[in-house]
Amino acid sequence: MAKPIVVTDANFAQQVLQAETPVVVDFWAPWCGPCRVIGPILDKLAGEYEGRLTIAKVNTDEEVQNASKLGIQGIPTLIIFKDGLEIGRMVGSQPEARYREAFDKILA
Repeated sequence: MAKPIVVTDANFAQQVLQAETPVVVDFWAPWCGPCRVIGPILDKLAGEYEGRLTIAKVNTDEEVQNASKLGIQGIPTLIIFKDGLEIGRMVGSQPEARYREAFDKILA
């Protein structure tokens, strides 16, 4: 079963912007309570959407360059990329159904 991939500033372009499938990037930090709440949800969805989209995680405490460049001001923030472009953004913890709705919309 697929798990979210870990993305760094060094491999962001390759893993996210040049990806063949849409990529959902979770900007998070270990100390963030809402980030810990959505972690298991994203783990589950990574397996369910395997092959159709990729879920990636960026630890904003360790990887600050792209978070800054993308204007991340609060975490968790999920940004959806398709063909190298941002096509959606969700800030804050959301229910699982909301993530499914957003993922299904970009895959339709």
